[in-house]
Amino acid sequence: MPIIKILPHPEYCPQGTEIQALPGTTICEALLDHEIEIEHACDMSCACTTCHVIVRQGLSSLNEATEEEEDLLDKAWGLEPQSRLSCQARLAKEDLTIEIPRYTINHAREHH
Repeated sequence: MPIIKILPHPEYCPQGTEIQALPGTTICEALLDHEIEIEHACDMSCACTTCHVIVRQGLSSLNEATEEEEDLLDKAWGLEPQSRLSCQARLAKEDLTIEIPRYTINHAREHH
């Protein structure tokens, strides 16, 4: 089972942590399953950028980004070459290190 190392984020994961998830699970699903409440305003339907993450290690093990995902990522705050929408990035067998950007472009956040 791959391990996802989450780098510290002041709101979602202040100390950083490591979680395990089954291959085929999306990064977003894995985070939510472990009570890391990453934003996902479109309910994981690839229609926004609130679940944007930066994959610092293990990017090549993930499924390829679709054209639709890449088009949306162009609108994400803090876009980097290793950026993915966590609702679309499916785990394989390799461990990952991810960073959750400090900000999103979501103007109507829930649960806050």
